[in-house]
Amino acid sequence: MGDFVSYLFGSNSLLIGTIVPFLFVLTVVVFVHEMGHYLVGRWCGIGVKAFSVGFGPELIGFTDRKGTRWKLSAIPLGGYVKFVGDEGVASAPSEGEAESLSEAEKAVAFHHQSVWKRAATVFAGPAFNILLTIAILAVFFLLYGRVIADPMVAEVRPGSPAAVAGFEPGDRFLTVDGEKVTTFSDVQRYVSGRAGDPIRFTVERGGRDVPLTATPELIEQTDPLGNKVQVGVIGVVNDEALGKFRVVEYGPLESVHQAVLETGFIIGRTGEFFSRFFAGREDKCQLGGPVKIATMAGKAASQGFSWLVQLTAMLSIGIGLLNLFPLPPLDGGHLVFYAAEAALRRPVPVAVQEIFFRVGFITVMGFMAFVLFNDIFVC
Repeated sequence: MGDFVSYLFGSNSLLIGTIVPFLFVLTVVVFVHEMGHYLVGRWCGIGVKAFSVGFGPELIGFTDRKGTRWKLSAIPLGGYVKFVGDEGVASAPSEGEAESLSEAEKAVAFHHQSVWKRAATVFAGPAFNILLTIAILAVFFLLYGRVIADPMVAEVRPGSPAAVAGFEPGDRFLTVDGEKVTTFSDVQRYVSGRAGDPIRFTVERGGRDVPLTATPELIEQTDPLGNKVQVGVIGVVNDEALGKFRVVEYGPLESVHQAVLETGFIIGRTGEFFSRFFAGREDKCQLGGPVKIATMAGKAASQGFSWLVQLTAMLSIGIGLLNLFPLPPLDGGHLVFYAAEAALRRPVPVAVQEIFFRVGFITVMGFMAFVLFNDIFVC
């Protein structure tokens, strides 16, 4: 009995060690996402009936003086903002509610607003997730700086793509596919997501520029949280003598600038991953569903609170980008309808919307089932 209690409630237990960190990360990300919808919606003059973290029955809540019900609900796997005259931020208006609205309510109802206000309100959720990532990364850059190294080749692994391409110890990377690189991390980040793709390099060797072409191979590595990840490598190694490893410190403004650049890289890398994934060129186990995220949250928490915050940043941008996919019921799907409405100067017919919503809903549910199945049975 004692072992069972320890398994559930101990410091490394299922509850304290995994579920609580997972709920912390998810709650922060969901709250920020929904707060984006809420703040921009209110700024656009749209009335808000409810703001909920979680779905289902209300656990606790209160109503503010503007009539918005703020609540924590029983199923902590998402959240929503309910605007006046709307079932959700981007759902179709409910027929009975739309007919029963007073003139004052119609003035602040979601679907009575101009298309740009509705689009801004919907886009704000993913945008706030991305801004959260930028804010967290900026704080980390400000507090800890960044370790960098010169883009030098200290060793070439025998038989590696770099060896086949003709790399030699002492080479200094200048460009990768025409893009200038200044640190060894620049090279690693560019190569890691392009396994199987020929890449053009320019290196400095003995005072002259030497063009080389190498095709990264895919290898499995273990990340700092113990997760197995697959990355592309060409087989070159740097060291402290040649690379001159050092910590670069940043001021407040430069920290934000670096955070924006890093977030841009993450967005680009995510786009590349999904394009390769749908082309069958990425391992399906690199995708994570709720079970994998919960496991990662537990591992991050065991490393310290700062690791959990970093995971929050990565999950936030992931959810923000996922919500921008052009599929109803995701935010991106609704933005497609608003773009069509702006171009056609009239709303997309309800019958057409319903067809796309059903197809999109089935697609999204199928994707969620796919990653959940992978989490539990495959990966």
